[in-house]
Amino acid sequence: MANNRPHFGPGGPGARMGHGPKTKLKNPMITLKRILGYLNEKKILLAVVFVLCIMTTLINIIGTKTNGTIVDTFIVPGDLSGLGKICIILGVMYSVNALITFTQNRIMIKMAQTTTATIRKDLFNTLQALPIRYFDTHSSGDLMSRLTNDVDNINMTLSQSITQLFSGVISIIGMLIAMLMLSPLLTVVGLLTMPLMFIASRIIVKTTQPYFIRQQQELGRLNGYVEEMISGQKAILLFSKEKETVEEFSKINKELTKSAIIANGASGIMGPVNNFINNLTYLIIAVVGGLMVIRGNGVITVGVVFTFTLYMRNFARPLNEILNLFNSIQSALAGAERVFEVMDEEPEKDPAEARDIDKFVGDVSLEDVDFSYVEGKTILKKANILAKAGETIAVVGPTGAGKTTIINLLTKFYDINDGRILIDGKSINDITRSSLRQNISMVLQDTFLFSETVRENIRYGDLTADDHAVEEAAKMANAHHFIMQLPDGYDTILSDNGSNISQGQRQLLAIARAVLAQSSILILDEATSSIDTRTEVAIQKAMLKLMEGKTTFVIAHRLSTIRNADQILVLKDGEIIERGKHDTLLEQGGFYANLYNSQFSEETAC
Repeated sequence: MANNRPHFGPGGPGARMGHGPKTKLKNPMITLKRILGYLNEKKILLAVVFVLCIMTTLINIIGTKTNGTIVDTFIVPGDLSGLGKICIILGVMYSVNALITFTQNRIMIKMAQTTTATIRKDLFNTLQALPIRYFDTHSSGDLMSRLTNDVDNINMTLSQSITQLFSGVISIIGMLIAMLMLSPLLTVVGLLTMPLMFIASRIIVKTTQPYFIRQQQELGRLNGYVEEMISGQKAILLFSKEKETVEEFSKINKELTKSAIIANGASGIMGPVNNFINNLTYLIIAVVGGLMVIRGNGVITVGVVFTFTLYMRNFARPLNEILNLFNSIQSALAGAERVFEVMDEEPEKDPAEARDIDKFVGDVSLEDVDFSYVEGKTILKKANILAKAGETIAVVGPTGAGKTTIINLLTKFYDINDGRILIDGKSINDITRSSLRQNISMVLQDTFLFSETVRENIRYGDLTADDHAVEEAAKMANAHHFIMQLPDGYDTILSDNGSNISQGQRQLLAIARAVLAQSSILILDEATSSIDTRTEVAIQKAMLKLMEGKTTFVIAHRLSTIRNADQILVLKDGEIIERGKHDTLLEQGGFYANLYNSQFSEETAC
């Protein structure tokens, strides 16, 4: 099948992203706002989590205060009985705290999963609505990476970060109030080192952000390469390119590993730096508090210093956790931006005046149609085609002449640049894409089958068809015989794209699917190119039956298969240079005659 679609330059599948390499988030606040927008309908659950976080914070504050009281009230006086009772009370408090924490984590996990499920659904729905042009210019592996890895990054951040943010902020505020009530002087001393922590964190976040973005891009590139190499495994083996394939994979894998090490390694510095600052803070508090106890003014006791140190630790811990969250938040934002980038693509849209058409008669005409995949490179020039209902139109020509382009335009996979296409006298722009395509059946050179039963793959032509109709369609396509020889007949599960049956058999199933569709217009794009001559002869009668009453467009390299076409169009360099019946074109002795005679000579020689 000739393919004039956009050519991708060097760099392999990973280069087909459709976007240049980025090292900076476009607008992290807008991206974050869009993520949080998915949580709007879960406000009640968020409120519950918030209340639970307040409860755990209060328990921690009371527990910490109680620990300080134990020193002065029970340990120093040696009251073992009182110490035992207060320890039991603390044990109950901490048990309740653990139960509350477990509950809030369960709620957040459920919220994160349902939210990312919605994001995943929205992304998948967007992909279903995007035009073919988008998929022609983007690696399928990269798109899969956005749907899986990038969405999973969002999920991990939502399930972990929101609870930590809630509890962290509440804990910081609660502990700060508790510290001020206990000792304003020690609080001021303890907060002296906080600016150092914020400055260090800001520097680290700013430094690592480009590497997190690069990591997500390299992951998408790797997935794209793996997907393409697995799909093309036979070609790799045929041309003995295993070594080169492994080397290229290693190269991409190395780039991913490098960016991941730099991103996570650099961000890993944040923990040790914050720990150093925290320990410095505790040291300062211990020195200042110790001096105040030694001077013995009676206000500051050993228990107070001990309690304040615990408060400070509980103040610094959530602060460190929040700062460390920036690592996962950066990764999630990088992934979310890639997800929303796809969601923001312009979907296929029908004009406001477009209407559904139940059934076509089948009159098709192209009038002065111009088209180019890439601006400045015209593929189809002033194409004029007239096909009356029930006629068979064959389109022939050398590779790259524009044959398949005509099919892409008829099905509105691409929109024309100039001219117009009419079906039954109506412009296809006035017909909805869904009803247009429902009235067109296609049998392509590259048949695609789903990993379902043979029966369901045929039924894809008409999902409302019963089993009897499916089997009748298979018989008409001469596929029934080989289907019955399969292990489970029509209930045989096909492997990936039907890899457990032959190419010819896959083609027969595609023809059966087209038979079942019963559409007004039929497109055969090299439909028998993968079938041996004997099988081809066997299905000619079935094909003729299939074509009865349908306007049929046939693209064929084997010119012997189109001798009976009502009209043969000869394309060269995007222009229709000859048209007519087979015998007429042979008598003219032009391009078609030369093409046919050269094929006939080759077949005779074989």
